[in-house]
Amino acid sequence: ALGAALILSACGHPAMMALSLLPQGTFTTLLKNMQTVDEPNRKRLAELEQKGDWQGLADFAQANLAKDPQNAEWWMMRGYAFIRMEQFPRAAESFQEAVRFEPGEMIGWHLLAETYRLMKQPERAVRTLDAALRVSQDSATTWYLLGESYHDLARYDRAAPAYQQAINRDSGNVGAWYGLAVVNYRMGRKADTDAALAGLRRLDPQLADKVAAQMSATASPR
Repeated sequence: ALGAALILSACGHPAMMALSLLPQGTFTTLLKNMQTVDEPNRKRLAELEQKGDWQGLADFAQANLAKDPQNAEWWMMRGYAFIRMEQFPRAAESFQEAVRFEPGEMIGWHLLAETYRLMKQPERAVRTLDAALRVSQDSATTWYLLGESYHDLARYDRAAPAYQQAINRDSGNVGAWYGLAVVNYRMGRKADTDAALAGLRRLDPQLADKVAAQMSATASPR
């Protein structure tokens, strides 16, 4: 959930709360994408995730990588386990291997970028997402995460068009409307802020009202 009360905090938005960057349903998505994994292994993965046995999940992925070291699906599962254990450098290493072996799978790029953000290295996240966009510009998530990464860097002039590109591809992206409203506010662009808030209000009126109220109660940045 987006914390409207945090929009004007030092980091600019609630993005740097540790594991809040890991989208809900990530494990389910990874498991669904594991086309090369047989049913017994899929069942074992689900059991480990259900128990929250992240070390067991990492070990299981590693054992399968020993048999098939170029399998991007197992590298992503290994990375997921390490991100849950907050072992972010090892997670990044895993996702790097995943995108090396399967560059067309966008979730690998997204998870690598989010890991860099968790490591408070948004510059590397930007470079990762730029590489992802050279593979495909179709994913709203890629553009949204690029906006978030520029937001982390307080590069609001770069964040705004990235959020807009995300919205162009998915007009129901609440996070992108939220981010667009905040960065336009920070740049003193009132008309653009109001337009973004209107877009957010269509999707989440309560959040939009909270954001607008806080903006009204806070001195304009310009």
